[in-house]
Amino acid sequence: MEPKIKETAWNPDLEKQILKQWQDSHIYDFKPEGDVFVIDTPPPYPSGRPWHIGAAAHYAQIDMIARTARMSGKNVLFPIGIDRNGLPVEMYTEKKYNIRMRETERGEFLKLCATALDDLEAEMIQIMTNLGLSGNFLEYYRTDSEEYRTLTQSTFIELWKKGLVYLANRPNNYDWITGTTIADAEITYQEIPTKLVHMKFKIKDSEKSLIVASTRPELLCACQTVIVNPDDERYTEFVGKKITIPLVNREVEIRTHPSAEKEFGSGTVMVCSYGDQNDVALFRELKLQEIIAIGKDGRMTDVAGAYIGLKVKQAREKIVEDLQNQGFIEKIDNINHRTPVSERSKIPIEIIPMEEYYVKQKDSIEKMRELGSKITFHPPMHKQILMNWLDSISIDWPISRRRYYGTEIPIWYCKNCSEPHVPEPGKYYRPWKDNSPITKCTKCGTNEFVGEERTFDTWMDSSVSPLFVSKYKRDNEFFKKTYPTTIRPQSKDIVRTWLYYTLLRCEQLTGKAPWSEAWIMGYGVDEHGTKMSKSKGNVVDPLPVVQKFGADAFRFWSASEINLGYDFRCSEQKIESTKKFLSKLWNISRFLSGFPVLNTGKPSPADKWILSELDKLVAECMKGYGEYNFFIPATALREFTWNLFAAHYIEMIKGRAYGTGFSEEERDGAIYTLHKVLSTLLILLAPITPFITDYLWQNLYSDKTIHKERFVEKGNHEDWTGFTKEIVEFNSNVWNKKKELELSLKDSADYEIPSNLLQFAKDLKAMHNLK
Repeated sequence: MEPKIKETAWNPDLEKQILKQWQDSHIYDFKPEGDVFVIDTPPPYPSGRPWHIGAAAHYAQIDMIARTARMSGKNVLFPIGIDRNGLPVEMYTEKKYNIRMRETERGEFLKLCATALDDLEAEMIQIMTNLGLSGNFLEYYRTDSEEYRTLTQSTFIELWKKGLVYLANRPNNYDWITGTTIADAEITYQEIPTKLVHMKFKIKDSEKSLIVASTRPELLCACQTVIVNPDDERYTEFVGKKITIPLVNREVEIRTHPSAEKEFGSGTVMVCSYGDQNDVALFRELKLQEIIAIGKDGRMTDVAGAYIGLKVKQAREKIVEDLQNQGFIEKIDNINHRTPVSERSKIPIEIIPMEEYYVKQKDSIEKMRELGSKITFHPPMHKQILMNWLDSISIDWPISRRRYYGTEIPIWYCKNCSEPHVPEPGKYYRPWKDNSPITKCTKCGTNEFVGEERTFDTWMDSSVSPLFVSKYKRDNEFFKKTYPTTIRPQSKDIVRTWLYYTLLRCEQLTGKAPWSEAWIMGYGVDEHGTKMSKSKGNVVDPLPVVQKFGADAFRFWSASEINLGYDFRCSEQKIESTKKFLSKLWNISRFLSGFPVLNTGKPSPADKWILSELDKLVAECMKGYGEYNFFIPATALREFTWNLFAAHYIEMIKGRAYGTGFSEEERDGAIYTLHKVLSTLLILLAPITPFITDYLWQNLYSDKTIHKERFVEKGNHEDWTGFTKEIVEFNSNVWNKKKELELSLKDSADYEIPSNLLQFAKDLKAMHNLK
């Protein structure tokens, strides 16, 4: 029979034609009615070229979530946004135009930032579009737009009025490269080779010295005490005595504290302002007077004496040299030290006292734990990342940053008494350049004001994404139908930042969790399991890969390679190999296109067998789709299609489908079953490979898109799956026997059919040309 599908192979160029059809017919438009499903889509950050192939795989799977929901009968809101705020934009702008932010007029620098990322953004939108994302591209948002920044400022003003914001001067994590405070969540820890310097502190009125080991000798000038463990008998006689700090020649007292580890170094700890967070806690607990040894420029201050103006690393090296020359060093150990590093600049952070604005979070930890426990995580194991982070929170969230390209903090200060004032919400404010909307100080009554120059931590913007997409404070009816949103898809590395801050802020503003589900993906690494980076030369650009192999090949690779929540390997070779499955699907469909679609048919034993295997497949796929783990349906569909449907069933019933030696009833049973199985496969594959399935569906089964169809339900066919192993073994044995006899598969052969397969005998004889 002449196949209806003429093309001998799937051509990825057809994807452009199908994409245009989707766009022209607006099949993915959202209406806030019925069973609503809202995705709090992560707005990707255009921080450089190329866009990470792992991120492209991530967004392909977010689209699978949207398509799964639609085929489950949901009305899906799938917003698309671009995150353009914060430090990476500034750094990219400085590099692109060879300028420095603090040496450029602020207004001019902001203009450059606003356009610097346009080309990168356009490429990201192109990749997402080419991948077939069914999101709302016509109304995609930017986090640096006036509308978005208005929401950030308005929600801050709400928190201010609720008493959840305050100003305080306290030790903060400080990144001197970028010149701003950073939150604990923006810090990573690295094992960095360093020197543990064992220094001699002279004990007053004694010939003895106390050996104090430290990795931060440059902070000798900021030392205010030395502690030992109260159970460390080596130092009992010295507790309460004075010792002299080497090079500094200032006396401090030896104290006891349980935080001193007897086994680390010499068991003594130099407490300085500030070497680490333990120092911060000790200064607070012991009521010590802080000494500021390192300035905002990352250089030693005047309290460092001869070392003033040196960068920290330079000061450390010079001080160690001077300690050695003057006989103050017992020994130096080379160790690997767990060091807090800025996530952005990749340099070790300093802890510097600074006046910053804070959002209260410590009082909300138990509430966050309660809400977090009710959120369904996919996979469940990643809920622990959130819970571990909640356990580690010890201070409130510092939200002010000394940068330019971000949402401005909407505060004006009275010029006379410095009283802070916030304006009414609902408008975008730029206090560094705008006149004050406040006309009279509420404290002293004067009318002159000075605008705040700082911006918000970028997570203050990102954390209101579910409020923005649900039109909080802009369209109350829309908001009531779309909030809380349904699901937050994101990668595991920002659970403690984006996921946590969103949970915190949205609960503070609405009293509710922003979503009921969280979908957490792992990292994309190279084919050897190594993290991708431009310096290593192992980055794979997704755009030419998608253009070369097509979106469906890329998407099927993403689904079949990535087990949800785990890291996954990226390689062009693996993506190319998935084309073989699409070719197999195309060849099956082309073969079946030569047969009419029948609505009914009397099944033979072989038909009953494959239909019961199809029931099993539907159940397995729907389990995976229900968990948004697309690895499950992708691998199950490939295994069924390739190794059961094509390799065994189609070969078994080809003769019957053509009617050779079979009755019309038997022929129609085969044709009905073929189309029943293929149409089900196309529906099950549609969320993963939307292009080829839609093309085949419209050529074989309908004049309407497959993406308006519902998932099929598991049938109630009699269970014949117990025959699967025996059928596969029998067919394999016959093929191997013919190979041994150097016969072609079409040649006649003498091979006995086992008694338990006799009900399949007619099809098996025709399949193998058995005597």
